[in-house]
Amino acid sequence: MGDWYTVGILAGVGAAAGVAATGLLRRALFALVVALAVALAIGFGFGQLDEALGGAAGAVCGALGSAPLVAGTLRRGGTRGGTAALLGLAAVIGTALAFVPVVGYLEALAVPLLGLRLRRRAPDRHAGLRTLARD
Repeated sequence: MGDWYTVGILAGVGAAAGVAATGLLRRALFALVVALAVALAIGFGFGQLDEALGGAAGAVCGALGSAPLVAGTLRRGGTRGGTAALLGLAAVIGTALAFVPVVGYLEALAVPLLGLRLRRRAPDRHAGLRTLARD
């Protein structure tokens, strides 16, 4: 199919690695470093520099895009293990979908857009019980 197809696969796999790493490590910076290392290793293992760079771009998008989801889930009372399990399952599904032509590119674009959407919807402050105290 061509080079564009393998770069798309590795962009999707990198995004999935970023999502899984953020779910496991809960810190965007650590997850970014781990996801970049995994994506570059897979990219150089199965391809050349362009595939490795596609995987690295996907890893950055996946790690930074899923960080607001993980932070919001844990802030609202979600467990670490449950969050890691669900994001790991999402990463497995994302990896499988990356083998469909063009979907790997779309995954790498969709995860940061989801993160931006979640960041905009999050309230700045929680009113808590102060709203119930009004008479």
